[in-house]
Amino acid sequence: MTEKFDFTDGAQFDPGFIVHLNAFVPSIENIYQDLIRVRNFNQKKMKFKMYYNKIQHLIDTYIGFYLGCILWAACIKDLNKPVLNNLCYGGEYDEKEITGEVDFIRQYLEQFKKDVKYYLGQDYKINDFIPRVLDEYEEFLKLNQGFIKVQNTNDIELNLGIQKLTATEKETILDKIAEVVENGDFKILYPLNEKLFTQTASV
Repeated sequence: MTEKFDFTDGAQFDPGFIVHLNAFVPSIENIYQDLIRVRNFNQKKMKFKMYYNKIQHLIDTYIGFYLGCILWAACIKDLNKPVLNNLCYGGEYDEKEITGEVDFIRQYLEQFKKDVKYYLGQDYKINDFIPRVLDEYEEFLKLNQGFIKVQNTNDIELNLGIQKLTATEKETILDKIAEVVENGDFKILYPLNEKLFTQTASV
């Protein structure tokens, strides 16, 4: 395994992703509350244009984060080591609560396309693999019941739509995850979806 992560005593539940995240739902709600305050349409257009890159960054970050969580799980599952610092362990499973953020993002992407057209007069195209990431991550959360019972890496359940990774592929993925932990750029994980998912969805 890569030298960038020490698995001697176990595998961290979070390799270091969380410090780079700003909560998606509150961030979007704050942006739209600000938009609502502006009544003049031209000013509203300008404000949306101002927020456009921030929204795009939020989307890229969370899709990359979801992808990264599955990639991390696929890399550590067969280690047969304790999972360290799993804050979800021992909690109560509420499926609606656990999957609520994913569903919000899925619905918001459709709204964002409409808003980009309305305010900027542009066509916004969602990357083809993004709906797959959302579906797979939601299924991943359900399979693991929000990770409330995950004590060991062997306890992690992987979706049927996730490919078996070779040792070399795991090294490549872990190197990329280490980069994300260092610089917070989740989008660099996007190309790795091709290593992770089978061609036919199983969710």
